[in-house]
Amino acid sequence: MSAAVAAPGAHGPGGEHLDAPDGGYVHSDAGPRIETFTESFELVGHLRGGELSILIDRYETNEPVLNGKLEVEFNGLKAPARFHADLGDYAVDDANFLKALAKQGKHSLIFTLTAGDESDLLEGTLEVKAGDEDAHGHTHDDSHDDAHGHESSLRNWAIGGALLAILLVALVMPMLRRKTNSGK
Repeated sequence: MSAAVAAPGAHGPGGEHLDAPDGGYVHSDAGPRIETFTESFELVGHLRGGELSILIDRYETNEPVLNGKLEVEFNGLKAPARFHADLGDYAVDDANFLKALAKQGKHSLIFTLTAGDESDLLEGTLEVKAGDEDAHGHTHDDSHDDAHGHESSLRNWAIGGALLAILLVALVMPMLRRKTNSGK
């Protein structure tokens, strides 16, 4: 049996996303991802490998939008996204832009697209979590996250120990009652 693979953002006849888990396509790449669409265009982006990689297609037909002009804005910073004909994607590789974007948190992005005679604004949110690779392939590892992680681990052990004690008491009590009742 061969597996079907849908392009990022592709949808089926009912409008469902084919790259969603229920559509049969599972992303093997982890890390920050953004998806957004308008009536005309759909955009999927990934922050990884030293760039923000963006695929754009027409919403109705899933036809890729090639050789357009794309600019991305985040917190007052603007960066052009160059089109890569070999991959069919657009990429932002501006170091200052990527450094700001790689910080942990939810980031609102505005994409300005011009494709032929058409232009559109697409807005979306990219969430960068602790442990995600940043634009340069580095994993976020803040020292305060380690301290919180250690506290969380201790708390989990304490909760687990308390639950184990309750379980043991629940198992031992009926046996003690049987022993006491059989002695009467």
